[in-house]
Amino acid sequence: MKDSGWTTPASPEGDAAQPKLDDGSRVAVIGGGPAGSFFSFFLLDFAQRVGIEIEIDLYEAKDFTRPGPRGCNHCGGIVSESLVQTLAAEGINLPSTVVQRGIDSYVLHTDEGTVQIATPLSEKRIGAVHRGPGPRGVAELKWESFDGHLLKLATEKGVRLTQARVVEAIRSDGHPQIRARDGSTQTYDLLAVATGVNAGSKKLFAGWDFGYQPPGTTRTYIQECHLGEETVSRLAGSSMHVFLLDIPRLEFAAIIPKGDYLTICLLGEGIDDSLTKAFLESPSVRECLPAGWELSDRTCHCSPNINVRGAVQPFSDRIVFIGDCAVTKLYKDGIGAAYRTAKAAARTAIFRGVSADNFRRHYLPLCKAIARDNLIGKFTFAVARRVQKRRFARRTILRMTASEQQKEGRRPRMSTVLWDMFTGSASYGEVFKRSLRPGFLCNLIWHVCCCLLRPRKGGALRRGFDE
Repeated sequence: MKDSGWTTPASPEGDAAQPKLDDGSRVAVIGGGPAGSFFSFFLLDFAQRVGIEIEIDLYEAKDFTRPGPRGCNHCGGIVSESLVQTLAAEGINLPSTVVQRGIDSYVLHTDEGTVQIATPLSEKRIGAVHRGPGPRGVAELKWESFDGHLLKLATEKGVRLTQARVVEAIRSDGHPQIRARDGSTQTYDLLAVATGVNAGSKKLFAGWDFGYQPPGTTRTYIQECHLGEETVSRLAGSSMHVFLLDIPRLEFAAIIPKGDYLTICLLGEGIDDSLTKAFLESPSVRECLPAGWELSDRTCHCSPNINVRGAVQPFSDRIVFIGDCAVTKLYKDGIGAAYRTAKAAARTAIFRGVSADNFRRHYLPLCKAIARDNLIGKFTFAVARRVQKRRFARRTILRMTASEQQKEGRRPRMSTVLWDMFTGSASYGEVFKRSLRPGFLCNLIWHVCCCLLRPRKGGALRRGFDE
């Protein structure tokens, strides 16, 4: 993100001259995913606290009660441990009808072996979810859509849902005015944009001269494999399987169990067919799939874009961009970033005002903090790429982690670093600081020496490492 693009001159007349929401104000939200639902929920909550009544129209073209593309929002579907706790504190609990499977461990796979990393404190606090009610071809709707659940909470709080696509957004006398595909045109006091990066928001706001530039993106790959609950439990259990493999351009790869499905998720530098094939043909990956399993064109899969660089100038007078179309955490915990940006924007709108200057002073700092943390994340993944290319480095990480997991009383230094990297439960900055502590570095150097000086005994193990 370019700092020069985020600067808006302050009003010489002070806050009193800037637009605010009051009784009868009308707000439009474009996008009914997590960011749009969170924003609507908190905006109404904050408005009630200060004693004002506002109206919110939320525009969402997708139907989250329908499986397949019509109700899907393109996501691996992991709700991080920290977000589960935060939402519970907000009174937003995820019922068993939404969480397909509680994740109680991660299994790290390398060509040197495999190690299981248990959830801190042995609690099941990570949720595997479908953003819609299920993939294309699902025969029975067993679970509720995660996005649909959040949207229902917002509508129960008083949000009016309009299931239509917005085709035009303009300014009229300084106020945002939008036109839906059904031809209806409405004028609002505030417009919140939560369209993500796979919608046409760039074209929608091309005529608005306040400097907004959409986020930088890269392509990912998500595959839903229907295997049946018994097979999924046998192959993956309640663990998320993460792969540290020497495959060019691959930053992160995981197989996630969800009810009757395994979700394959690949993140990196422009995922394409050749990279996907290389991953699926890796022996470490084949061990996690049924014998004889082959990629089928009939399965539900997609290659959505994800945000890898924040937008420039994601706000102006009476308009604010939130979630993926503004800024999000690099590769991980996009739902958590949607929560944070949505709540910060809603708090600013109610307690400060809806001018560009208000958003610059009270919403922008959070966006910049996420962007700065992502720079640390990019450095961390660059280091991870170096590790992936060196066999002894992969073996060192596996050995150190296995030692921590197998011996009680050991401080799980590497395990905790890997856990928070995989889940997104902590910031990249916190993870990086943890990796620089003397105890971590001394332990790491010890295991490096062991891997360089002591020969490997035997082959790779399924659940541990032969020391």
